[in-house]
Amino acid sequence: MGFKMGIVGLPNVGKSTLFNALTRTAAAQAANFPFCTIEPNVGEVSVPDSRLDKLAAIAGSKQILPARMTFVDIAGLVRGASRGEGLGNQFLANIRECDAIAHVLRCFEDGDITHVEGRIDPVADAETIETELMLADLDSIERRRANLVRKLRGGDKEAADQDRLLAAAQKALEDGRPARTVEVSDEDRKAWDMLQLLTAKPVLFVCNVEEEKAATGNSQSARVAEMAAKQGAGTVVISARIEEELAQMPAEDAAEFLGEMGLEEAGLDRLIRAGYALLGLQTYFTVGPKEARAWTITKGTLAPGAAGVIHGDFERGFIRAETIAYDDYIAGNGEAGARENGKFRLEGKTYEVKDGDVLHFLFNA
Repeated sequence: MGFKMGIVGLPNVGKSTLFNALTRTAAAQAANFPFCTIEPNVGEVSVPDSRLDKLAAIAGSKQILPARMTFVDIAGLVRGASRGEGLGNQFLANIRECDAIAHVLRCFEDGDITHVEGRIDPVADAETIETELMLADLDSIERRRANLVRKLRGGDKEAADQDRLLAAAQKALEDGRPARTVEVSDEDRKAWDMLQLLTAKPVLFVCNVEEEKAATGNSQSARVAEMAAKQGAGTVVISARIEEELAQMPAEDAAEFLGEMGLEEAGLDRLIRAGYALLGLQTYFTVGPKEARAWTITKGTLAPGAAGVIHGDFERGFIRAETIAYDDYIAGNGEAGARENGKFRLEGKTYEVKDGDVLHFLFNA
């Protein structure tokens, strides 16, 4: 299981530049005019995880297969998108298909790059997009509730549950709050997610700063961090231009360049990890001489569900999971050493897989 994160923002904030760096391609045309990204560009990237390399070295794995994450570079939004202005309808449809939103905000000054609204104010930009998404959600909710009237009169329980959740979302939106602020019970979670409300999606604010501020951020990114803290959202400070340069460099040159810029790691690595945290994702590993592979699951996934990520038959015929914690695998220098140290475990259907577990599944075909 991976996840799909949509990269959104007003035109000319650095979305396509960031996407180019993320996917190590120039597939998204970065140009100084609105709507240079007409169709959403989709790219898969590897999730950085140094643990995988260490496991592969111990096991002598011939192949290393990291977890994957999908990013979608979505056309720039303008004020009025909820009414179809600009490429609004397409923008909203593309966001609906994503699991989370990386909201890129322009936190840099550059007279050569125009701002669609003629000023640099990332907090106002964030509010513009949030407002458009909220208006789109309100319109969608009103239409859906109107379509439920006949079923409600007939006593349809499923329709009643849907209407109750839509009403809760509508109340929040009319109070000026996004749908993600609504408290949803575990019992309602699946039905809530099926509503696919735009403002129910988790948001990560990406502050695109000038190159010399990539390590520390600037006054504009500080304002965004304050806004995000009030919303319970996360922020990542990044220089899209630096990341694009890094993407074109050999690994050894990139490491030296990062050091010169006062950066411990690439901003993209922080962005990907922040995205993982945003959706409550974690990683487990399968390791052997043929391959070492990372698999993505949500926190709280039980062993059969984790097995199902590899293949549905693994989940349906699950018997047990041979389990070694990552640290124990490293300390024992592999499976044999972990066994000798008493760190090899057999776990059943109720085992909650932990981040970093090294697993081997036994199942009935």
